[in-house]
Amino acid sequence: MIIAQQKPIQEIEAMVAGYQKILVVGCGTCVTVCMAGGEKEVGIMASCLRMSLRLAGKTPEIIEECIQRQCEWEFIDELKDKVDRVEAIISSACGVGVQALVERFSNKPIYPALNTSFMGLPQEPGFWLETCRGCGNCGLGKFGGICPIARCSKTLLNGPCGGSQNGKCEIDKEMNCGWQLIYQRLKALGQLNQIEEIVLPKDWSTDRDKGQRRIVREDVYSSSYNENQTLGNNTK
Repeated sequence: MIIAQQKPIQEIEAMVAGYQKILVVGCGTCVTVCMAGGEKEVGIMASCLRMSLRLAGKTPEIIEECIQRQCEWEFIDELKDKVDRVEAIISSACGVGVQALVERFSNKPIYPALNTSFMGLPQEPGFWLETCRGCGNCGLGKFGGICPIARCSKTLLNGPCGGSQNGKCEIDKEMNCGWQLIYQRLKALGQLNQIEEIVLPKDWSTDRDKGQRRIVREDVYSSSYNENQTLGNNTK
C-alpha cells in the first residue's frame, strides 16, 4: 500500500489562503489505512483549517468529501457537482490521486494535503515499513521474498556489507539488516545455496531513468483512450 503523511496545517493553509470556497477530498483506500487522508482525517484537517483561517480574519466555506479511490475515474466523477461549487480543491490522497484530480478537473487549482512517502507494509498500529521500491524488475524469488533494494540501506545484491551488528543495519541501528532477514528466510526454506549464486548488476532501465513509466495491457486496452493525454515511456 502507499504510505503518506499529512503536511503541516500551516503549509496547507498557505496554499489555499486566497480562496473562499474550498473542497477537501479524502481517499478511502491506502491513505485511510495509514491514517493520513481518510474521512476522519479530512474532518479533522477541515476543522483545523477553518479555525486557523478564522483566526486570520477569514471565513471560507470548506466542504468535506471522501471517495473510495482518487485514482479511478468512476469515483472521481462523483465529485463533479461539488467541484463546480468551489474555487479550489485540497486532495488528501497520494500524489497519484492529486494528479488524477488535475486531469479530470483541469479548470480548478488542486493542492496536496499529504506527502507521499513510500510503498509499505503495516507492521502494527501506527507503524509502516517500506518493503518495495517499485523498480519494475522484481527479484524477490532469488532472495526468499525479501527485497534487498528496499530493505538493505546499500541495496546490495550479493550478500551483506559486513557492518551490521546483532542483526541491525550499520546505517540505521533501528532497522533490521535486510541481508540478515534474507539469510534467515533462505535457511528456513532450505535454500541457502541461492546465496552462492552471483547476481549480475541490476538492470535499472525499468526504474526511474526514462521518465514517466506506463504499462499497457493489450488484451484490455481500449483504442478509444484519449491519445492526447501525456504518456511516458512504455514498460510493457
